[in-house]
This record gives sequence, structure tokens and C-alpha cells, in this order.
Amino acid sequence: MEMHKNLLDGPEPTLLPEEEQPYRMLAEESASPTQVAADYPAFCLAWAMLADDSFAAGRTVESYAYARTGYHRGLDALRRNGWHGHGPIPWEHRGNRGFLRCLAALARAAGSIGETEEEARCWQFLKDSSAEAYAELKQ
Repeated sequence: MEMHKNLLDGPEPTLLPEEEQPYRMLAEESASPTQVAADYPAFCLAWAMLADDSFAAGRTVESYAYARTGYHRGLDALRRNGWHGHGPIPWEHRGNRGFLRCLAALARAAGSIGETEEEARCWQFLKDSSAEAYAELKQ
């Protein structure tokens, strides 16, 4: 993937590393998102999948907990990779999608339990980080 130079002199896009094994486990359906999260707790996509599945099943508080876990694991990874609290986190980079999906899942679950300030903050954070992710995930 080619990233373009930031012409506005803002921070460079943050690209999270991609560890192939958890993607492979999910793609081959050799492991559930629960197993992948247990084996690779820093792999945000597994937490996002658990949050989405729980929300779809009506388990909103469980969805909130999964999303919050993935969100915090993602923040840790972003910081380890040079992110300083703001700047682009491109949706088109596969390694970023788990974090961005957790952020959207957290916004959705927060809204469902009446945490309207957190809901608004998370949606704004998503929009500021990746307009593409916001367009894709805010439905």
C-alpha cells in the first residue's frame, strides 16, 4: 500500500503492524474470535468481532466490554507505533481495521447504554482518525 505525503504538515499516518497468524486462524475458521483473542490479546480485530457478535445477539454490556478491551489494546499499539494522540489511522491499512472497528463498536454500545458523551467522543475520534472508516462503520 502506498501512503501519500501529508501536505498539511500534520502527523504522518499511523500503521499498526500486521501479524499474519491471527488473520489466518480467522480466515480458515480454525479458531473462533474468542480463541484468537485468548491466543493474541493484542489483536484488535478479534475483540471487534466479539463486540459485533455480542451486540447482534442483544448482549450490549458484553459488547461494550469487548469493544473497550480492543479499544485500549489498540491505543497501546498505536502509541508503540509512534501515534501521539491524534493524526490519521488509515482504514485502508488492514492492520488498523481492528482498532477502528473497536472504536465504532464502543461508540455504538456506549449509545445503547446511555453513555451519550462517550458515544459522541468515540464517533468524533473515529471521524478524525479515518473519514473512510467513519463512512463505512457509522450506520
